[in-house]
Amino acid sequence: MGAGHAHKLYRHGHSPVHDLPPHCKLAAVFCFVLVVVSTPREAVWAFGLYALLLAAVAAAARIPAGFLLRRMLIEVPFVAFAVLMPFVVPGDETHVLGVPLSVPGLWGAWNVLAKGTLGVAASVLLASTTELRSLLLGLQRLRLPPLLVQIASFMIRYGDVITDELRRMSIARRSRGFEARGVRHWGVLAKTAGALFIRSYERGERVHLAMVSRGYAGTMPVIDEVTASRAQWRYAATLPVTALAVCLLGWTL
Repeated sequence: MGAGHAHKLYRHGHSPVHDLPPHCKLAAVFCFVLVVVSTPREAVWAFGLYALLLAAVAAAARIPAGFLLRRMLIEVPFVAFAVLMPFVVPGDETHVLGVPLSVPGLWGAWNVLAKGTLGVAASVLLASTTELRSLLLGLQRLRLPPLLVQIASFMIRYGDVITDELRRMSIARRSRGFEARGVRHWGVLAKTAGALFIRSYERGERVHLAMVSRGYAGTMPVIDEVTASRAQWRYAATLPVTALAVCLLGWTL
């Protein structure tokens, strides 16, 4: 799978969560999100317990709250969408500080915010404790189609290559006195985008030819065989199993 690849979400550390095999963490997060989504929105207390479970995982992984909250800002567009729901969803109305709000819209906004926030938090925790290379190995171990794993691997590796290429082109423009200040400079930026596409395409062709010349036949060799013990699976299952118990209580109470 190539050399290790660090990413901005990852926080290096040595904790029980960091040391878990990646496919255990992937399966645990996936099952946890399924349980959260399956929880009735009226069981408000259940979502509080889910948040406590994630806080316990963050504490075990030694992930600071500030680090986690800053990386959850990706959820802001969904928050904006949820805020609009009480104003646009039809149905019975209630008044809050004199403002008429839709009751179904309020429940819908709560549903989106609660489940979306928990899902994003779980994903950020996964990314904070697992390197990208390990995530790819975990997906491979979970029998994700090999072609999808390869596509994801190439996207991760050559995303940085293309970003560096764009940075060099930007430096070259500035060294020649160019600064984009308005619509009249959009043509230059469009030409830059076209040149970047051509360079990226040519680089991809060269990489593919190099791989074929080294025996590539559609599959990547597995260098590291990731395994997990029963104890590690039990440890990883603590989060989704506890969440499942909370979900069942939410449906019965």
